[in-house]
Amino acid sequence: MTALSPGLGFRALAEEAHRVDDEIRALRTAFVEAHAEEIYDELTDGRTRYLRIDELVCAAARAYPGLVPSEEQMAAERSLPQAEKEGREIDQGIFLRGILRAPKAGPHLLDAMLRPTDRALKLLPGFVETGVVEMEAVRLERRDGVAHLTLCRDDCLNAEDSRQVDDMETAVDLTLLDPSVRSGLLRGGVMSHPRYLGRRVFCAGINLKKLSSGDIPLVDFLLRREIGYIQKIFRGLLTEGSWHSRLTDKPWMAAVDSFAIGGGTQLLLVFDHVLAASDAYLSLPAAKEGIIPGASNFRLSRIAGPRVARQVILGGRRLKAGEPDARSIVDEVVPPEEMDAAIDSALARLDGEAVVANRRMLNMAEEPPEEFRRYIAEFALQQALRIYGADVIGKVDGFAVGAR
Repeated sequence: MTALSPGLGFRALAEEAHRVDDEIRALRTAFVEAHAEEIYDELTDGRTRYLRIDELVCAAARAYPGLVPSEEQMAAERSLPQAEKEGREIDQGIFLRGILRAPKAGPHLLDAMLRPTDRALKLLPGFVETGVVEMEAVRLERRDGVAHLTLCRDDCLNAEDSRQVDDMETAVDLTLLDPSVRSGLLRGGVMSHPRYLGRRVFCAGINLKKLSSGDIPLVDFLLRREIGYIQKIFRGLLTEGSWHSRLTDKPWMAAVDSFAIGGGTQLLLVFDHVLAASDAYLSLPAAKEGIIPGASNFRLSRIAGPRVARQVILGGRRLKAGEPDARSIVDEVVPPEEMDAAIDSALARLDGEAVVANRRMLNMAEEPPEEFRRYIAEFALQQALRIYGADVIGKVDGFAVGAR
């Protein structure tokens, strides 16, 4: 590895520093790929402990200084807007890609992310007793065996940030842990935002203001979201409480009012039944924002076909709920005034005795865990690189001025 050369001008010095960073990251990549299993075994006591991804990167920083950023370095990064950060999350992405690729460590880490959170376990007795949990971003209410999850960030059209991810994972855990709940329903609440005042909105996607200000972290948002609550909706909660299944899973339904943008549409791809109002639309504006739309690149081609997937993800095409190409994502479209009645009918259809077993087998066939692991391993690094791309920073800074 070459040290920085003295006497260089500012531009040349910057280019030299970038080259040195690349060399260091190439060494980190090679080291993790060669030693991922032994690193992970050391950090988890031979895979006897389950560490979530945030705990894992912190443990790695302490055990292997220089391999991933220290807690102090990450704390300094968190205080800066995205454009002024040094991009230390890229090194977290290198580390996590290597761990997730490893045949033993990767599945174990994904299992760790399927376990109930401590927050949910603390809230569970109260939820079982009262049937209600009020959180900042999600309201959870049990009614007639159905857990109603209502996205309630009414000021920002349910735009996603770390608070919403935390609240959603808690709500999903409670839904799956409560034995009196048979199914889950996700719907957006009524908005106070002036553009949609008094109307329900499903989700406006990633909060671009938070991304611009540096408050959309790789580990605690972008990765936790994909391998945390979204995987729990799809695969279930790892409880290991029964000989016939390690997972506790239940049917899930989504009801889309107004629109499902970005992360909102990503969510729909893992639900068992999607109902939409006839005036709603779906979109994945990845080409516009410059980032990777979660696991949509993995799922949408299978669900909607490769041409539609490219039109939506690469070209930014919007799908109106009632048009033919949207019907591979949306199961049922009704007039807005008929949504409540249609929700009740659809929930009744998901309440059959064999639904859980059949959805489990369908999900296993459609998305084998090993294929998902390979995708999410590469996503860990590629998304880290994207959120520090000059094009992304320029775009989100512009969007944030009048964003959602």
